[in-house]
Amino acid sequence: MDHKHEKYKDLIARCKELAPVATAVAHPCDESSLKGAVEAAELGILQPILVGPRARIEAVATQFQITISGYEIVDAPHSHAAADMAVQLAREGKAEMLMKGSLHTDELMGAVVRTATGLRTERRISHAFIMDVPSLDRPIIITDAAVNIFPTLEDKIHITQNAIDLAHALGFKQPKVAILSAMETVNPKVQSTIEAAALCKMADRKQITGGILDGPLALDNAIDLEAAQIKQIDSLVAGRADILVVPDLEAGNMLAKSLSFMADADAAGIVLGARVPIILTSRADSVMTRLASCAVAALVAQAQRMDTKKAVA
Repeated sequence: MDHKHEKYKDLIARCKELAPVATAVAHPCDESSLKGAVEAAELGILQPILVGPRARIEAVATQFQITISGYEIVDAPHSHAAADMAVQLAREGKAEMLMKGSLHTDELMGAVVRTATGLRTERRISHAFIMDVPSLDRPIIITDAAVNIFPTLEDKIHITQNAIDLAHALGFKQPKVAILSAMETVNPKVQSTIEAAALCKMADRKQITGGILDGPLALDNAIDLEAAQIKQIDSLVAGRADILVVPDLEAGNMLAKSLSFMADADAAGIVLGARVPIILTSRADSVMTRLASCAVAALVAQAQRMDTKKAVA
């Protein structure tokens, strides 16, 4: 039986119960970015606000026969201005999500992290891949493989908490979090094992909440129950992890791409820790992966809305 995409289909189906989320799409000036936003809109996941040079957006729509007549266009002369304007729409509450168009990730994230005019919160901004691995019975979250290059222990507190909050939005009641290293024992010569142990103790002390943490764990005994049993690791997380927190960006990037190219997995991506969720898609992404990224962000936006209502109440 082919299980490919079934986890993503479940996430997209959950969005059909929600109202479309207003989304500022920064510089959708090529076929894949404009089509991705419109396809997500047609499924009822988001309500796009297309931000960029009006003439170019309309020319792309005409060239590739993409219907955009029902969507607002906010004219901005070039990609930098489009990034700034999209962020401003989110700051003003006119958009609950951001979506990257055909501009460099650095351009969009530069506008997001700007101190006076960006979308920073007290949290460190981090990236998460929601991996649909056909051989696994659940989606796996990998963090951080795209934003924080060499995260400090303090950064990893935020990265871990962002991922746990994401998992809650996706329906995990108490996600199991594996802090990865090359081994499952604490070794003073391997810094990532010491940080893994510290993160687990922080969870014990409620400095990280909402998930069950264990680490250090090697990849095999984080996701494979038999491997964990052979190593005699007594843990609620080992072999059952929902979230994999990697030591650094290089390890995370290689892990995500290994799963994509050697295990036929798909990788939906989202940036967390800003005022609004940010959809980062690649031109190489399949239609299903792009839609899944939008669905994940919509579920996060819904969860943030509920949290805000609780705080006000």
